[in-house]
Amino acid sequence: MITDTESPQIADYAFISNTTTGALVGRNGSIDWYCPSRIDAAACFAALLGGPQHGYFQIAPTAAVTACTRRYQRDTMILETDFETAQGAVRLIDFMPLEDEEVATSSHIIRIVEGLQGRVEMALKLVIRFYYGSMRPWIRETGSLYTAVAGPDSLDVAASVPLHAGEGSLEARFALEAGQRAHFRLSYRRSHHPYTKPFDIHKSLHQTVAWWRTWTGQCSYQGPWRDEVVRSLLTLKALTSRTTGGIAAALTTSLPERIGGTRNWDYRFCWLRDSTFTLWALLRNGYRQEGVAWGHWLLRAVAGDPADLQIVYGVSGERWLAEREIPWLNGYRNSRPVRVGNAASGQFQIDVYGEIMDSLHVAQAEGIRPEHHAWDIQLSLMDFLESHWQKPDDGIWEVRGGPRHFTHSKMMAWVAFDRAVKDARLYHPDAPIERWTRIRDAIHAEVCEHGFDKDKNSFTQYYGSPALDSSLLMMPLVGFLPACDPRVRGTVEAIERELMEDGLVLRYHTNPDTDGLPEGEGLFLPCSFWLVDNLVLQDRREEAERLFERLLGLRNDVGLLSEEYDPRTRELVGNIPQAFTHVGLINSARNLAGDGLGARRARHGEATHPKSA
Repeated sequence: MITDTESPQIADYAFISNTTTGALVGRNGSIDWYCPSRIDAAACFAALLGGPQHGYFQIAPTAAVTACTRRYQRDTMILETDFETAQGAVRLIDFMPLEDEEVATSSHIIRIVEGLQGRVEMALKLVIRFYYGSMRPWIRETGSLYTAVAGPDSLDVAASVPLHAGEGSLEARFALEAGQRAHFRLSYRRSHHPYTKPFDIHKSLHQTVAWWRTWTGQCSYQGPWRDEVVRSLLTLKALTSRTTGGIAAALTTSLPERIGGTRNWDYRFCWLRDSTFTLWALLRNGYRQEGVAWGHWLLRAVAGDPADLQIVYGVSGERWLAEREIPWLNGYRNSRPVRVGNAASGQFQIDVYGEIMDSLHVAQAEGIRPEHHAWDIQLSLMDFLESHWQKPDDGIWEVRGGPRHFTHSKMMAWVAFDRAVKDARLYHPDAPIERWTRIRDAIHAEVCEHGFDKDKNSFTQYYGSPALDSSLLMMPLVGFLPACDPRVRGTVEAIERELMEDGLVLRYHTNPDTDGLPEGEGLFLPCSFWLVDNLVLQDRREEAERLFERLLGLRNDVGLLSEEYDPRTRELVGNIPQAFTHVGLINSARNLAGDGLGARRARHGEATHPKSA
């Protein structure tokens, strides 16, 4: 059978990328998600969120597959899938070339099939549907190519075996014996641009392997779990736009946080809250160039009136990310709605000001001096925050139940003033250091008074609430309080007691009154990595390592993690691959390797909060 009757699990997908966009390849040899022009553009293969009629590209044996194994070629994003059948075995190689000269106008997916053993009959089915599965293209043969065109979009298809055009599709049947190869090239271009030029596919494969391995060779980390760290770093790089420096949160949209649920969001954008930890992960592992590019992206994105600051931007810094639903897609395993765009871009979240200031502080701590106008932008942001930090906001989790005085948000306002004071003392002594110091200390005192529940012996989700929130695990990680502080220890113990399920950490107990959404989600994986970091800082190393190994065991067969894990069905859920999750893996590995204390001090210095607070 050329298509499966059941939807693959989210963990069944691997990720290929050209650092402009990417695609998801299933264990069945089907590419079910691909946005050809860039990562947040409209998909031409949307079977992931609908069905085969919404676009896919599958190459697989016609006979029953008795075994399937996958791997990335070492230190690359080149995917290899081996299929075994009763007749023999073949290998499918999938990659996206890094064509520097054509990066702005085209992208390519290359698929190479090579015979390994016996004689295997293969089938190819290519269904192209532009604009999230809604537009059937006009397909015509033009010389050595088949071209699919619909409005502004076009795909050129070249193959080493005969293709046959059907109604909005291309098909092929071919057989390979050991040592034989067939290859296929899918090339996107704007429909008004010239046809894509042919190129040597096997030479392109060697060049792409060399490119990825050269990049991986810059990794400075040599500690335990190095292979896992490198795979996560590769994933971050693959989610990074090489033209803008922006880092997308994930490749996908609307993969549900619980199967059949409605918490289905578009994560193909750049969240500022991810910036500090992403930047830290890259810089601490030798990737200075990516850190510089991210810093430049950040300054471009946030430039303007600080009142207009957003928590999330497009890959090029776009601000208009209007959220809308795609009604013709049923959603992954009937998890509706399918959304594109993200309404969280219009929310007011105080924590983002702390994350920006922390990002720029981290960059300077690592020797990266910002652009000359960066301090002017920071001054403007601090002026705005000075008169707005007291206000309620929508919080780190982008809840839709109305603004509150979230403890994490206030803590990150403290971070903003703390980093401003530190940077001003080093580089800008004419700044209002004394005033910022007073505000910083006032915020710290307020959080400790109103955000702490003495009966529970824990900080809580928002002022006056007994509810817990795993974002409170960030307190020692950003330097608000040391990990040994009794209040932090009490918070960690309360989270372990009340927010743990199946050995992992919930974000918070979902409540329609708080987040304005139906109850139910999986376990947000970065939170469990934050707990690992807290356990390390509290000298609970054996527990930290045990939890870390548990988290590593949730990765799929090619080392990818999604946003969440569902302990009921024991499967990965949410958008994949999730950058923030992989950042957590990288940072926790380094903390367990012994970098935690030194890294923490390099990032925010010794604690500067009042000892009596």
